[in-house]
Amino acid sequence: MSMGQGQLERRAAQRFPYHIPVAVRLAGSDQETGGFTQDLSAKGVLICTDIPLSPADAVELTLAMPGEITLAESMRVRCLGRVVRVHSSNHNAKYIAAIHLERYEFLPEDAEAPFRQISSVQERQKPEMIVS
Repeated sequence: MSMGQGQLERRAAQRFPYHIPVAVRLAGSDQETGGFTQDLSAKGVLICTDIPLSPADAVELTLAMPGEITLAESMRVRCLGRVVRVHSSNHNAKYIAAIHLERYEFLPEDAEAPFRQISSVQERQKPEMIVS
């Protein structure tokens, strides 16, 4: 990744340029929509979506996290994050949002994942959880 003169890289984890479908929901809301990732890491994601988001919004995401990030096999993950910034888009999705991932849990392959049961990495400390 090249940086222009005077720019400082602030990312704590390597980002991967994956275009993965994602289910997006404002935390505490029944409104859910789809979207896709532009890039993601263990600590953050850049998504394109139709749902109107604002900085500081809490969002819930469900997606298939690739093995390069889980350091194991690809698996479904439910995440709780906070919107850091939002930009308008000229493409099919109306919004591009940068989201800091705060909590997540891996989901069984065959489970219909209810959004309301999100576990904190700090609370559970399971060995299969990503901790970076």
